[in-house]
Formats: sequence, structure tokens, C-alpha cells
Amino acid sequence: MSENPPEPDSTDAVIAAWARERPDLELTAIGIVGRLGRAALLLRPAQERVFTEFGLQPGEFDVLATLRRAGEPYTLIPSQLSAALLLTRAGMTNRIDRLVAAGLVERTLDPNDRRSFHIRLTEKGYTTVDEAMTAHTANVTRLLSTLPETGQAALEDLLRTLLHALEAPDDRGTE
Repeated sequence: MSENPPEPDSTDAVIAAWARERPDLELTAIGIVGRLGRAALLLRPAQERVFTEFGLQPGEFDVLATLRRAGEPYTLIPSQLSAALLLTRAGMTNRIDRLVAAGLVERTLDPNDRRSFHIRLTEKGYTTVDEAMTAHTANVTRLLSTLPETGQAALEDLLRTLLHALEAPDDRGTE
């Protein structure tokens, strides 16, 4: 059984123009990276709409989700949050301040180190992130529904392989 090739997309036009201008270049990687970037740009607003329904910015959702995934007692220190979200401590402080003001997290002193704080989900934060996660999951499932399940699984495996390579320390040295 033969599959029909997919319709050309906006990246195909870019690749065709480069192929015309620079036929000496192998452009497969440019097409892949271009499509990944464009897909991320197009997915972002669709995801942000869901977070907005819950009064959250994407970064605030990330903090709440990280605390929720941590398990009971849904508490981490700011440096753990910063590391998990690849964010500076100053950027994390701003997010935490907004979430504290919204009543979604609370900041408490570490009983063992009065210079350190713990960030904990409040009951309101727990409820908000659980409801937002349910809506977010349904939304991204809908956004990816044009891909067959086997295609989704293959794409997930390929992206996992790519991320392993990109996240690995660069041990190749300099040439």
C-alpha cells in the first residue's frame, strides 16, 4: 500500500530557493531544523491560550508543573526550580514573586538554613496546575492529532535521540 507524499509546506519553498541558488549544499538538515523551529513557533500561541484560561503565563505554568511533578509535599528550593527550568535565579525569583502574589505558591524559610527558602504549591496552586495540565494535555493531543499514532511514536523517538545528542556534554573537543 503506497502513501501519498505530503503536500509541500512553507519550508519546501525556502529549501527550493536555496537548492536553486546553492545546488552544492545538502539541505536536508536545514529543512528539518526549519520545520522544528516553525512548528515550535506555531505551537506556542496555541499552548499559551490554554495557560491564559487559567490566568497563567507559560513560565508560571512551568514552575507550578515542576512543583506538582516533584510529588508530595510539592516543595522545592529556588535553585532546584532554576535548574529544572534552565532559568537564572533572578528570572526564577520574578516568577515565584508573581505566583506568591496570586496565591498559587508560598515561600517559607528552610528550618535548617534560615538563608534558604522552600517554594510550595498552595491548595489553589495544586488545583490550578492540575486543571491546567488536563486542558494542556487535551490541547496538545488535539494539535498533534493530524499525525497517526505510529507517526507520533516515531517522531517522539527521533526527537528523543536528537535531544540526547544535543543535551550531552560536548566531549568532541575543538578542532
